[in-house]
Amino acid sequence: MTGSLFAASQRTVAPFRYDIVGSFLRSDALKEALKRFAQGRITQRELRQVEDAEIAQLVAKQKALGLRAVTDGEYRRSWWHLDFLWNLDGVRKVAAEQGSIAFKKRQTKAEPIEIVSKVGFSGHPFIEDFKAVQTFAGDSPAKFTILSPSMLHLITAVRNQQYEPLERYRDNDTLLADIAATYKKAVTAFYEAGCRYLQFDDTSWGEFCWEEKRAGYIARGFDMDRLERDYVSIINETRSERPVDMTVAMHICHGNFRSTWFSSGGYEPVAEILFGNTKVDGFFLGYDSDRAGDFSPLRFMKDQQVVLGLVSSRTGQLEDKQSIIERIREATDYLPVNQLCLSPQCGFASTEEGNLLTEEEQWTKIAFVKEIAESIWK
Repeated sequence: MTGSLFAASQRTVAPFRYDIVGSFLRSDALKEALKRFAQGRITQRELRQVEDAEIAQLVAKQKALGLRAVTDGEYRRSWWHLDFLWNLDGVRKVAAEQGSIAFKKRQTKAEPIEIVSKVGFSGHPFIEDFKAVQTFAGDSPAKFTILSPSMLHLITAVRNQQYEPLERYRDNDTLLADIAATYKKAVTAFYEAGCRYLQFDDTSWGEFCWEEKRAGYIARGFDMDRLERDYVSIINETRSERPVDMTVAMHICHGNFRSTWFSSGGYEPVAEILFGNTKVDGFFLGYDSDRAGDFSPLRFMKDQQVVLGLVSSRTGQLEDKQSIIERIREATDYLPVNQLCLSPQCGFASTEEGNLLTEEEQWTKIAFVKEIAESIWK
């Protein structure tokens, strides 16, 4: 054991000892407003007013529960990832019946994207969304989540078996460079707007941990070692000019749509490349089931904080407190206890539909995470 649980201490910078991934179940008032907007019964401005009111209440609830950093719950999004991509230069939503992703027993909506011109960043509505949640947060830091840069490449150029690159992107390195430059501008824009806690959400690494998915990509001609190193490189380039007072974390997930999952496998296949080389301040790692494997891949971590997602956001049933504490103790075989934190394995609503639990159960889960963390990190 590399760290005694009795020598643990709190943190004053993000990621915090008890933290959250980002999304929350949509409130009834918000769901009703979204329905009325889709029917043309209210305007975009009126919808925005409802969103503002509901986010303000959500932030107040998070602060009342004692969260060190708060989010807008991703209330203004329909997806955890696509809404960000739709508003980048050169990326377009494709009207299609195909293109959905199969989760365990469930299918998402079909709203694929494609690259139609040079990828870039010339402004984004998420910047104003961040400013709004920071206003509601007051003296608490507002955490903001966006899609990881590697995911734009994965969705358009790897998952899509019909991908036909533009003339500019026949050289894949050019596409990777443009994505990195795009995200570098995005990170700068968020910083200038006041953001000091930014999170990249990324399911590519969950796929790369899955033996079946890896085999499929290899069969299609992908060099997985090179692809993984390319993804680490563009993430590092994205934050190469990040100011020292901005925390950038990465959340790695195996899928979370409607309380289901998409991929399965421990982190060992990617651990050395990912954990050993990615220059982020913290990793949020889903560890709520056996599908995530054991803690041994943590041995490749450098100085990043590791937020263990040991509490499930997929179900309202509470885990056994002592079992969670024991799992944290197991993780200290590989990292000091003060390099660890605790959170749910993912958000509660990666899409607007949300997971299959109640709002009361959601808040009970958050309080449970805080209770356990405070019992360890004095």
